Amino acid sequence: MAFRVEPLVWGHGPREFEVFLEPTCPYSGKAFGKLEQLLAEAGEDRVTVKIRLHSQPWHMFSPVIVRAIYAAASLPEGKAAAWKVMAAVYAHKDEFEFERHATGPNRDATPNDIIRRIEAYAGLALMAAFDEPLLDRSTRWDARYARQNGIHVSPSFMIDGIFQADMSSGDEVAAWVKRLE
Repeated sequence: MAFRVEPLVWGHGPREFEVFLEPTCPYSGKAFGKLEQLLAEAGEDRVTVKIRLHSQPWHMFSPVIVRAIYAAASLPEGKAAAWKVMAAVYAHKDEFEFERHATGPNRDATPNDIIRRIEAYAGLALMAAFDEPLLDRSTRWDARYARQNGIHVSPSFMIDGIFQADMSSGDEVAAWVKRLE
């Protein structure tokens, strides 16, 4: 069986809503928390939601966590496992981030500590999947795609391939739905 990372795509409608998320960014967490409601209100038959992982260097464990999310998406549970990892990390942000991006107890954490924390919170075994060399393909693809579309920060949003500079994680879900009509 060939190695595969299931795309982080929900819904199957003609309107495409792409959200670029960093897994420890509080604003990305706010946007992530609205995606289920967006799908419910807009309708899975009317919108396709695509999560693009957007690692940012000032979030020190970002690359490790992004890789763990892709590792989860390569498990038999696929994108559902990846969703569990994202939800677990956003729910326990302080376990995965440095204080003021530089200090605090997480400076003593190793990448293996971070993976084990994710496994414990998400209830998944990720270590073997994390070691898969082909996971780089997903990370590199999302990084290139973000650069090609002028995405520099998270969260960022695109509708039908057009960057939406005036959209925010602070917007009400109803405002997002209206833009997708």
